[in-house]
Amino acid sequence: DATIVIWTTTPWTIPGNRAISYGEDIEYSVIEVTETAEEAWATVGEKMAVCTDLLEDLCKNGRVTGHKVVGTFKGSELEGTVAAHPFRGLGYDFDVPLLAADYVTTDTGTGFVHTAPTHGPDDYQTGLKYGLEVPEMVDGDGAYYQTVPLFAGERIYDENGKEAGANEAVIAKLIEVGALLSRGRLKHSYPCSWRSKAPVIYRTTPQWFISMQDNDLREKALNAIDNTRFVPEAGRNRLHSMIANRPDWCVSRQRAWGVPITVFIEKSTRQPLRDQEVLDRVYEAFCEEGADAWFTRDAQYFLGDKYNAEDFEQVTDVLDVWFDSGSTHAFVLEERQDLKWPADLYLEGSDQHRGWFHSSLLESCGTRGRAPYEAVLTHGFVLDGEGRKMSKSLGNVIAPNDVINKLGADILRLWVVSSDYHDDLRISHEIIQRHSDIYRRLRNTLRFLLGNLAEFSEEEKVADNELPELERWVLHRLSHLDDMVRKTTADYDFHSMFIELHNFCALDMSAFYLDIRKDALYCDAPSSLRRRAARTVMDRVFDCLVRWLAPVLCFTADEAWRARYGADSSVHSETFNTVSDGWKDDAL
Repeated sequence: DATIVIWTTTPWTIPGNRAISYGEDIEYSVIEVTETAEEAWATVGEKMAVCTDLLEDLCKNGRVTGHKVVGTFKGSELEGTVAAHPFRGLGYDFDVPLLAADYVTTDTGTGFVHTAPTHGPDDYQTGLKYGLEVPEMVDGDGAYYQTVPLFAGERIYDENGKEAGANEAVIAKLIEVGALLSRGRLKHSYPCSWRSKAPVIYRTTPQWFISMQDNDLREKALNAIDNTRFVPEAGRNRLHSMIANRPDWCVSRQRAWGVPITVFIEKSTRQPLRDQEVLDRVYEAFCEEGADAWFTRDAQYFLGDKYNAEDFEQVTDVLDVWFDSGSTHAFVLEERQDLKWPADLYLEGSDQHRGWFHSSLLESCGTRGRAPYEAVLTHGFVLDGEGRKMSKSLGNVIAPNDVINKLGADILRLWVVSSDYHDDLRISHEIIQRHSDIYRRLRNTLRFLLGNLAEFSEEEKVADNELPELERWVLHRLSHLDDMVRKTTADYDFHSMFIELHNFCALDMSAFYLDIRKDALYCDAPSSLRRRAARTVMDRVFDCLVRWLAPVLCFTADEAWRARYGADSSVHSETFNTVSDGWKDDAL
């Protein structure tokens, strides 16, 4: 017989120990203690099992100054081995099996992992895999239940998140029964509340789950992903991986607010009550008073005359807020006649693969057999000019309203469309100023076109086949731009669309065509072919360009449109032009 040496940074979890995990490919040694330092807890003649690679650390920490190796073996040879809990005979009279686990490492510790299914994700999964008992050890106030032997009522942390008496109580009892080899302090990572910064306790509690296997929910969701368009395409793999590997969906929460889980549990059978009449009364109460009716109305009202409220337990848990978000497609799209289900597009940040996209997919596949959207588009996050997250403490926040009030909404919209949303977007006062300069070039192009199209009429137009070569080249460029705009908008590739339109205005028009034709516009006779041809093409450029820019520079485009066609008109009532195939001339 030998003692299995485990180590833990949370002694208070020892009462919840139900197994010891080992690595199948790890080499272990059994040593016999031959000599100890003064005040050591180890005793001469005691045998211990430990990972061979960590034997030296064990002896150092345990003040074992002399030992001999009795034997070595692979972890796989431990299959079927059973140990005793260190508090056996004191209320912990059960076997502690040794179980293989792939998370056991030889980086630190002893090569054996204390496994308490109640107090950790890995431990819990090991417990499920091997059918271990998952005891309820710690209550909602962070104290041991009264049913926990030796330590009933001991608190893990106090109200301020500081260590209470549980750790010391367990350590003292380990020393008393001769089961402690060493103790010490070390600095390590530990989960804490993001809000209060207080340490968090892992504990198992009864919850409500939606199975990923029953009714083939996982398979339906994965098939739906295959039939959904993703922009960018990498989003498909990300969501697919999450769905393929996720556990059952825990949809219950224990909070003071939220949408309640409207279920009654029959005390005698522990089964949920399934009765449409009861559900109808719940529905009617919610319509009249809102979801709080579940908590404010007497349970007997919902149960009616068929049942006795004393025979049932009313569930007070609330739904995961992501379940709320995942159902929005139903009451937004299906309830409004001006919308359709499924949605054409779900658009959000890349974090929503784990959130809204995810919950909507599962909820819709579970109730309707398919995704609630045809396409999913994800974008990056807005950072400051140096790539840092914006925060008040850093003083690097750029408020949209400040930009709008100072420079106008179109400048902000121009920054959005000129940014590649596949990555994180950067913004600063300098970046906004650069886009203000870009905006000025686009606006000046429209102003030049408007100024030189004054009093232009249908009678002045020149037929396409009579246009000079330079004007036919402009029409050729418009034809290619039309193809580009339609493709990039269909692909949600607004960044590429902006670059092409900006280059067309800045290079093709301002720096080339308009620069060449300005003499004809200013000096030629109104009846000259060259001047009429230039104004004919400028008319077509204006008509196409303003429509293309309207979704981005919505105020500027509409201002330009009204300036030409009257205050009662609006470019936003128009659609993109149908460009003639005859404008294309690759020879040019």
